[in-house]
Amino acid sequence: MSDKKSIIKDTLHQKNTHRCGYDFNALTQVHPPLSHFIIRNKYNQQATINFSDSNAVKALNFALLKKHYHIEHWDFPTGYLCPPIPGRVDYIHYLADLLKKSTSDSSDKISVLDIGTGASCIYPMLGVRTQGWRFVASDIDPISIKAANANVNANKGLAKQITCRLQHNSNHIFAGIIQPNEYYHLTMCNPPFHKSLADATKGTSRKWHNLNKDSDNSNRKNSTLNFGGQKAELWCQGGEVAFIRQMIKESKQYREQVLWFTCLVSKKDHLSAIKLSLKKANAAKIKLVKMAQGQKVSRFIAWSFS
Repeated sequence: MSDKKSIIKDTLHQKNTHRCGYDFNALTQVHPPLSHFIIRNKYNQQATINFSDSNAVKALNFALLKKHYHIEHWDFPTGYLCPPIPGRVDYIHYLADLLKKSTSDSSDKISVLDIGTGASCIYPMLGVRTQGWRFVASDIDPISIKAANANVNANKGLAKQITCRLQHNSNHIFAGIIQPNEYYHLTMCNPPFHKSLADATKGTSRKWHNLNKDSDNSNRKNSTLNFGGQKAELWCQGGEVAFIRQMIKESKQYREQVLWFTCLVSKKDHLSAIKLSLKKANAAKIKLVKMAQGQKVSRFIAWSFS
């Protein structure tokens, strides 16, 4: 029996290299530390990892980056989010589809702004390797920007195509980042979706319950670090809807400098409020793009003033 895990087949984008699951034999060859986390069934045939173990998840993601995206260095401080690679690269592929219908510019001319890039700087790194795009990566957390720069500078060819910028004003999203003479074909964002720390903690507890994690106090403390992320990564006042509304409000100021503004939306129930804000902002085009990974359904909203 194959070591491949097929639970995500036929759900990811057609160009997503992870549609057929994970070839653990090949992944452990490029990143041997992953072998310490491999779990096999009693017949020694089917391989997987413990997805509640943050070290195992990080090792798997690093192996995927090494094998498929030629990333030789990838690290971030303890307690920061560890993004799953298949879902992240899916967003990139669907954005590429959106651009193909909107511009004739070649890939090496495409400029993208990643809002809230995080310590992993995952979207810009994947965007460069899969599409050849140029990126500006912004974040309000100095530690995230420092780690993002370290990841970029340690991998061949990325520093020429990715620029990391610190957002000094937490009340702003585009202001202070988009410069007067700059033009972006896309902006992208995985926004903080909780309204408070308490809300984020409940979300973390639900994740660990779903992963059947033991509920003793020491593990519960670590689960907050492993899955909780930092404040700016997970929650803001008003939650996801408030954040995206602020993004829409600011986007009007940069309507001549951006072709498509886009943002992930975690909850389907938030779409009506977001679409209403876009209509009030007089967006000329509004698109909702659905994505899926296994049983998880995600989506992003895109709008343009052109």
